[in-house]
Amino acid sequence: MAANPFDRFTTRFPAGEVLFREGDEGDAMYIVRTARVAIKKRVKDGSEVTLAVLEKGDFFGEMSILERLPRSATAEVIEEGDLIVISSEVFGDMIKENPEIAIRMLRKYSIRLRETNKQIEQMAARGGDLVLPDEVRPAERATAGTLNAQALCYFVSPASGNVFPVFKPEALIGRFDSVTGTSPEVDLTGEDQSRNISRRHARVLFKDGQFYVAEEIGTMNGTFLNGTKLGNGVLTPIQDNDELMLCRLPLVFKLPTP
Repeated sequence: MAANPFDRFTTRFPAGEVLFREGDEGDAMYIVRTARVAIKKRVKDGSEVTLAVLEKGDFFGEMSILERLPRSATAEVIEEGDLIVISSEVFGDMIKENPEIAIRMLRKYSIRLRETNKQIEQMAARGGDLVLPDEVRPAERATAGTLNAQALCYFVSPASGNVFPVFKPEALIGRFDSVTGTSPEVDLTGEDQSRNISRRHARVLFKDGQFYVAEEIGTMNGTFLNGTKLGNGVLTPIQDNDELMLCRLPLVFKLPTP
């Protein structure tokens, strides 16, 4: 098996390790492989609030490399694991050799910008009170359902028996994003305890009377339809009883019974 090109940049950090503090000078960015990292911000009374909890596939600290500015928040490891540490010296070379990294960064910036705009709207509506994202998933978020005649299609997990109905002509398949507090239409967080599935892993689309599935750009661990690997961003027809494999998690695609 070929060595992972990121292995030489990987370091294991214990829980409680503070990677950097708000205001520190920075010369490295981080990509989470197996750990969990809390991003914290000081508030007016001197205490810290948790803005987000980052996990597998998330990156942070890149602003200090791109803008040469002090750290805008504190990063603390809250669950022991591995982080890829990329210094400013090798950052440019890695972007050239791995364009997918740039694509993932652009997507994350787009999501962050959308979330910032949403928070600004909330501030205006609440008279200036900023609503910070929750550290953990909201308890009231949607969960896997049962077969429903109103759904356009379903995904069934053979491992757990859970059924995930799809009600929209275009739906995202992935995991809950603790950074933005948003869930995909097909939320597989509970099915994927090892966090191998990307937050935005794939998409199902109903167009001109046909269902299609496509792997999202930047997905890391592969998507397979009936054993055939899907091309990144390529719409591929999907039929009743087809098997969609996201990394190692199988799902069976089902159409409603008339």
